[in-house]
Formats: sequence, structure tokens, C-alpha cells
Amino acid sequence: MYLTGCGLFNSDKKEQIDPPQKVSYDQKSGVKTNNKVSKNAIMTELYLIDKNGYVVAQTLPLPKSNSVAKQALQYLVKGGPVEELLPNGFQAVLPANTEVDVDIKNGTALVDFSNDFKKYKAEEEQKILQSITWTLTQFNTVKKVEIEVNGHKLSQMPVNGTAINPNGLTRKDGINVDTSGVVDITNTHPVTVYYPAENNADEVYYVPVTKRISNSENNDIKAIVKALAQGPKQSSNLLSAFNSDVQLLSDPKVEKGNVTLNFNEEIISSFESKQISEDVIDPLVLSLTELPDIQKVSIEVNGSTKLVDGQGKSLTKPVTRPEKVNTGSF
Repeated sequence: MYLTGCGLFNSDKKEQIDPPQKVSYDQKSGVKTNNKVSKNAIMTELYLIDKNGYVVAQTLPLPKSNSVAKQALQYLVKGGPVEELLPNGFQAVLPANTEVDVDIKNGTALVDFSNDFKKYKAEEEQKILQSITWTLTQFNTVKKVEIEVNGHKLSQMPVNGTAINPNGLTRKDGINVDTSGVVDITNTHPVTVYYPAENNADEVYYVPVTKRISNSENNDIKAIVKALAQGPKQSSNLLSAFNSDVQLLSDPKVEKGNVTLNFNEEIISSFESKQISEDVIDPLVLSLTELPDIQKVSIEVNGSTKLVDGQGKSLTKPVTRPEKVNTGSF
């Protein structure tokens, strides 16, 4: 299935604690804001809930703040300031009126919520944990997250009792976890794969899905490529632009943060121009750069780098993860 790309990969810079502050607004983004807000804004990833119930990053322009981490969580509160910015089909995560404070020390974000934090439905519990963790760990200063309510550290969530790792929450705990087909979860480990989805305006964005991979598969790069080629499970409402016959012709080569992948021709969307769709490149790069030792992806077909992306741009150089995910028209 071919998808229309959204221009996700427009930057080769690494994530920074203080993202660019000058942005322009475009009506196509579906974000209800105005030039007064966006003129001096900080582009921030907020992990919100999409129309299918997935926890998904949406990069939105938040007012300049001395505490970007605290502000990011404040913009996850239902009925709060995020309501004027919500993209088409998305909703906030935290219970209305929840107040929050954040203290970051030595890579740990200690988050203290007010009592209103407890006023959520049981089925929202995992999504709340994932949203908090992934929103905060976008910042270089945060590696893990601990949660308190009125100064009392939580060992489990208050409504449905989900256990909270005493060593802190990290991205390794997963997001939109898919355990389908897994018989013995204790003999697996997580990898996160990105699949396309469409909002109510038929605009494409990318959804992270954590899959459990058998420990017998000792190459996570190969496992991620395989998961992308297989596509999401049929009941997921997620999409794929990958041909199911896409395969690696040789083992991935990793050197200084760059992985080189040599594919068969099934990854090509246009044989005449040797073109690979952005809707193949984007999920591939997003997924692989979730691995701690991968920052760039070099693509080959039958050993050749004479390839172009959907815009006709050469792929001879490695592709880097974008500074922000799901930026819409920003």
C-alpha cells in the first residue's frame, strides 16, 4: 500500500533540550493555534492519544518556558492549554485539573502530581505511563522517570495497580506494546517499530509499537527490518508501505553509529528511477535509531547506493533521525 509522505525528515540535527524557537504555522497541520503563540515557540513532542487509542508523539509549538519538561507534562492535561493545539483526532492524556512539578537530577526526572492525577479510568493507566515516560525522555537530560503523588513515591499506579519499576521508567518499558504471537514473554526482549497511520484529515503520521522479539534472534536490526516488512497486525488500523518480500541480502554493518543495509530490489518503489518511498525510509530510520548504538542509516540495493528518495534526493549519504517526530507542516 503506497502512502503520501509528510516530509518528516527535514533535519539532520540531534535532539536538543532547547529546540528551535522560531516556527511558522500552516493551516494544513490541523493545529488550532495562532501566530502570537507560534512566533516565539518551543517545538515539543507531546505523546497524545490518537483516534485509534495509540500513544503517539505530536510536535507542537509551546510557549517559551524556563522549564520545558514541566511545561510538556502540563500540556498533557485534559482541558488544559493543549486543547487549543490538539491536532485532528488527538486528545490529551492526564486527568483534568492535574497539577505537576518536575525535578531533574542526574538523568532522573522526579514527577510529583496532585491528587487529581488519580482520577483516570483503569484502561488509561498504561497509556498514561507511556505518555509521561516518552514525553520526558525526549530531552537529553532525562534518561528515566519516577512518579510521586503529593510527595509520596508510587510503587504501583493508583487505579489498576500497574507496577512501577523502582529503578525508574524508561523507553525500554515500551509503548503501544504488541505481544501477539508471543508464547513465552520471559524469553523475549523489546524493540520499537514505527508504522504509518492517518488522521481524520488523511495526513500521515508515525506510531511507535513495541514488539517482543525472541532472545534467539540475536540481531535487533534484522528483527526490525523483518517486522517492518511483515507490517502491523491486521486489526491494528496501522498501515505499511513495505513490500512483504523485502529482505536484507547481507548482514547489517554498524560503524560509528551508522548502519549500512543492503536490500533486495523489493524495497524500490520505482525501478526506472531507483526510487525508495519516504513511507519506507521514514519508518525504517525512526525504528532503527531507537536502538542505542544507531544514529544514521545507509541504504543500498544490490550493493549500489545510486538511489533517490520520493523527492528525487540522492540517498548516497546516510539518513539521520529527524530532530522532532510528526511535525506536520511545521
